[in-house]
Amino acid sequence: MPLYKTIEVNSSTKIYIWKIQETEKELSNNIFLNQHSLERIGRMKSEMHRKGFLSIRHLMAEAGYKDSDMYYDAIGKPHLNDGNKISITHSNHFTGIIISSTNDVGIDIEKQREKILRIAHKFTPQKEYRTIANTEALIRKLTIVWGCKESLYKIYAQEGLSFLKDIIINNFDMVDGKTTGEIMYNRKHSHYSIGFLEFEEFTCVYALNK
Repeated sequence: MPLYKTIEVNSSTKIYIWKIQETEKELSNNIFLNQHSLERIGRMKSEMHRKGFLSIRHLMAEAGYKDSDMYYDAIGKPHLNDGNKISITHSNHFTGIIISSTNDVGIDIEKQREKILRIAHKFTPQKEYRTIANTEALIRKLTIVWGCKESLYKIYAQEGLSFLKDIIINNFDMVDGKTTGEIMYNRKHSHYSIGFLEFEEFTCVYALNK
């Protein structure tokens, strides 16, 4: 089974990444879904979405969990019954989860695509990136910034939170593989540590609250 990568962020936080190469039937083997999950996957029209859903259950098994150990709250944020924190992500043929016993966490995997150049103004001040002349480097950096904001959004989980106005990602060097972020919303100010990595033209970003 293609467990693609594991990352030990710290002694209490670990990331699991899966590369989907199996058929849907193969991914269904040894996976037992509760009624809610059966209903969810039954409504998925896309085979890729169903395969992503199932591969995430394999990642959970790698971490020692069953499908029945996870539930979703009213706004769709996943939680574990034992109180540990979890975040999940799916992009094309990669899926990932991050689990921590000590920190609120968020994770996002994104394919590096030129489309991000057209939507960048919706989530980040473009003036910060005018010095980047190389298009490929700009796509990579903007994809990291988007992943950072998506990861923080998953942690905060508040409707109305604006990627552009409320989530700040501090500047970073891509070679460092890390940065920091802030959320300022409803007169509250919170801080986060962020890590990122790239593989096969995909970007994975993960965040932990400080």
